[in-house]
Amino acid sequence: MKKGTEYIFGKHAAKEVLETRPDIVVEVVLAADFSDEDILRLVDQAKIPVKVLNPKNPPRGISSNAAHQGVVIGLHPDKLTVPYKEFKESLSVGEHTALLVLGEVQDPHNVGAVIRSAAAFGIKGVLIPPHNQAPVTGTVVKVSAGMAFKIPLVTIPNVNSTIRDLQDSGFWVYGLEGKGSTNSVDEKFTKPSVFVLGNEGSGLREKTKEVCDELISIPIHSQCESLNAAAATAIVLASWSAQHQIALS
Repeated sequence: MKKGTEYIFGKHAAKEVLETRPDIVVEVVLAADFSDEDILRLVDQAKIPVKVLNPKNPPRGISSNAAHQGVVIGLHPDKLTVPYKEFKESLSVGEHTALLVLGEVQDPHNVGAVIRSAAAFGIKGVLIPPHNQAPVTGTVVKVSAGMAFKIPLVTIPNVNSTIRDLQDSGFWVYGLEGKGSTNSVDEKFTKPSVFVLGNEGSGLREKTKEVCDELISIPIHSQCESLNAAAATAIVLASWSAQHQIALS
């Protein structure tokens, strides 16, 4: 195992990363009888080191009971992300541009799920801070169902300073907040948009709420107190996407 290596498993995940981002693959661990010709061809083309999988002692973080289908991929997660300055310089901003900022989302399953939703609804990038935030791990990549390879994952120095910088560039910033006065169904998203998702338990930090232009909420039945972070994000992004169908092309 190489330092900093994260592992994902299964044929679908293996094909996704080998087809789209072979540059981040550190090693491939295959069962002795592995015979998927497509994966073997992709591994050979990329000239990636191959090890033999020990079913009783798989790589770190992979359970011996995991449905790995005979293939485990070691990747370098840092290579999956791009620095904010570099991302912003390459970003073409228009009325159909939207970004998602994660603010202290600590469950890797939620991070993977919101990355998948962001990709599904045409969001141009997922911005991720370094502190009090689940990093991009093998679990995040696995839960994203390959979308972590297809949408920019952007490292930012600080949530609030990044929001201010995006506002200076013409973005309108919505903080996802259960008691927000702006209704996600009725809102007209007429400007380049940024959506900020807070911590699963405590939500957005107070200082982050203050810097947002609006706090946006989802109308739900009174019998339900709230939605989880991933579900709420998907609904809000779907509301935006419904008004910006060009983002799906």
